[in-house]
Amino acid sequence: MTADLVLGFSSYSFHSKLSTGEMTLPQVIDWIAESEGEHLELAVLGDDPDSPIPNIASDPAYVDRIREHAAAAGVPLTNLAIGADLSTGDPAQVARVKEYVDLAGRLGITRMRHDVVAHAGHEGDDTPLFEQVLPHIVAASKEIAQYAAARGITTSLENHGFFVQSAERVRRIVHAVDEPNFLTTLDVGNFVCVDEDPAVAVAQNLPYAMVVHFKDFYIRPADASPGAGWFRSRGGKHLRGAVVGNGDIDLRAVARAIRDSDFSGYAAIEFEGWEDCLLGCERGIANAENLFA
Repeated sequence: MTADLVLGFSSYSFHSKLSTGEMTLPQVIDWIAESEGEHLELAVLGDDPDSPIPNIASDPAYVDRIREHAAAAGVPLTNLAIGADLSTGDPAQVARVKEYVDLAGRLGITRMRHDVVAHAGHEGDDTPLFEQVLPHIVAASKEIAQYAAARGITTSLENHGFFVQSAERVRRIVHAVDEPNFLTTLDVGNFVCVDEDPAVAVAQNLPYAMVVHFKDFYIRPADASPGAGWFRSRGGKHLRGAVVGNGDIDLRAVARAIRDSDFSGYAAIEFEGWEDCLLGCERGIANAENLFA
């Protein structure tokens, strides 16, 4: 594996156990410390005081406990990922994301992903709608990035949520915001949700990557009947999460693009498969390491 790529995990990989209480976040941190992973990204799933993932509704003492536990375990907290909708021009959304910038600072995290639109897609050609909301997205992201810069934090958007999942739309937003600390969290798998080839799209967006997510999907044609548990791409293909390296994405081509780029830094396994999450994480990171061997 290239020495410039540091593999770890997103907390979302452990969602199945964290959401049921089968594992606590400190236990996840301890598991990572004993694994091949070298860092942890925290993926916030809502402003819920009872959530195991620190968020703006959490008890500050809990936030401090997670920061201290991770430090003691030798597991750096490297990215804070949150949902947000900046497409309406609502100042309250900007204020909320700024609170998360402050939370990242309290956790000792210097990278943060905030979404810019709700996850749901839109029927038909949504280009006119994208052009309509783009100024709101850009203005809000710029204000947040400037706020974060003063606190030593880099912000980003992810190719996430069908509306801005394409490589070109992500690049357009990054260029329009035009702040040195505003980049993209580059999910190598998410491009298939809008029927783009990750081997092509990843290379296009690597120059703007803050961190990389490693993810894999099983992909079946639109006229297939794979049964329950699948969702559809924008073009109608059937998709289901897979252990990294077990799915249908050409991750070897993706790894080649990363090797050929100037990217260096953190890459997180984001497991969304049906298998036990600890098994999925263990095998996924081993397969990712083999891609760079």
